[in-house]
Amino acid sequence: PESAVVNTTTQYHGLDKALDNEFIVGAQMALENGEKVVLEHDISNLNRTAGTMLSYEVSKRYGAEGLPDDTIHIQLEGTGGQSFGAFLTNGITLYLIGDANDYTGKGLSGGRIAIYPPAESAIVPENSIIVGNTVLYGAVDGECYFRGVAGERFGVRNSGAIAVVEGSGDHCCEYMTGGCVVVLGETGRNFAAGMSGGIAYVLDEAGDFESRCNMAMVELEPITGDATTKLSNLKADMLSEDAARLRTLLENHARYTNSKRAHDILADWEAYLPKFHKVMPTEYRRALNEMAEQDAHVQPAAGE
Repeated sequence: PESAVVNTTTQYHGLDKALDNEFIVGAQMALENGEKVVLEHDISNLNRTAGTMLSYEVSKRYGAEGLPDDTIHIQLEGTGGQSFGAFLTNGITLYLIGDANDYTGKGLSGGRIAIYPPAESAIVPENSIIVGNTVLYGAVDGECYFRGVAGERFGVRNSGAIAVVEGSGDHCCEYMTGGCVVVLGETGRNFAAGMSGGIAYVLDEAGDFESRCNMAMVELEPITGDATTKLSNLKADMLSEDAARLRTLLENHARYTNSKRAHDILADWEAYLPKFHKVMPTEYRRALNEMAEQDAHVQPAAGE
């Protein structure tokens, strides 16, 4: 109607000052020609959603498939602001020497994030917070390696990402529906509340993890399988390749973050392996078993 009021006020979101603008300029050879680029930048907690605008530029050109792994390699130092690496897409790796705030890896969509403290830091990483709360909220794909402890609700609503962390606060893996989470230390209470899919591996040196795990929808199992198996896909065969997957993720964690915790476990693998629990949602196991049975009964067509 003619009487309707049109709001012509222009909102200013400060996107012209976002760190991603520098990423995009530096990554032009990757964006235009698919060539590998390596960038280095400082970062502060004023820099929110680092990597998100760059991910848009990749997706706009290459779709959901993105770029080959590690095509855009960004080395950062400092403190990542809120939603560091949000919606990070395939082909982008963010290495951060420092720490990051809440919602790191929110909606992760195929990229890789590795965060670890400076080599000269006096902190003990496995006893110190490295990322904030609600990390990997709604993540769908990708990998994260955190040399340190996460806050509360780590991996909440994760549906496909893989992550390694050295401890977590309350409600870890809450409402998780897919993916894989490895915790190399203590967890808070209410682990796996509403967890209907995916798998978690938790190191339980004190032997009291079950008292902190919400057992309404999951079961705790020992780690089985052959750790020497070479995996072509970390998400393949979730029923039988636990030891191989866990060892591979620990090797990745050691490689990407130089984690002393991971190195120590790998060096004494036979002693540590029995201390891990596999957290397995009961309905997820039933679904996987049914799919395996259906595959086993599929007969080849005549002449094949």
